[in-house]
Amino acid sequence: SHGNKEVFSCRGILLAVQWFWDRGHKDITVFVPSWRKEQPRPDVLITDQYILRDLEKKKILVFTPSRRVGGKRVVCYDDRFIVKLAHESDGIVVSNDTYRDLQNERPEWKKFIEESLLMYSFVNDKY
Repeated sequence: SHGNKEVFSCRGILLAVQWFWDRGHKDITVFVPSWRKEQPRPDVLITDQYILRDLEKKKILVFTPSRRVGGKRVVCYDDRFIVKLAHESDGIVVSNDTYRDLQNERPEWKKFIEESLLMYSFVNDKY
């Protein structure tokens, strides 16, 4: 949301990571679709891509799989990666997604998502 739905802002990811890091949370994982590493297209703008590579080197960011089939991009359902890791590590999920579909998938995920989902917003560069 840092890019106001006009651009995918990697700086927004860094601001969120830094907010938690400054408060003593060191076990942070960010999931981003691997196609975000590609050269941006005019209809899918992305800023500060170097931030993704830096966070990956620091083992904070994980790229979720995607591939091309017949010239079209096929992406995995990364919500499942997010909820599964947070549930298994007794963490929280930072997202504005409510994961309604996953709440119905597993009873233990429903309670976890209800209790461990942290929604957020940006005011300019303030997380």
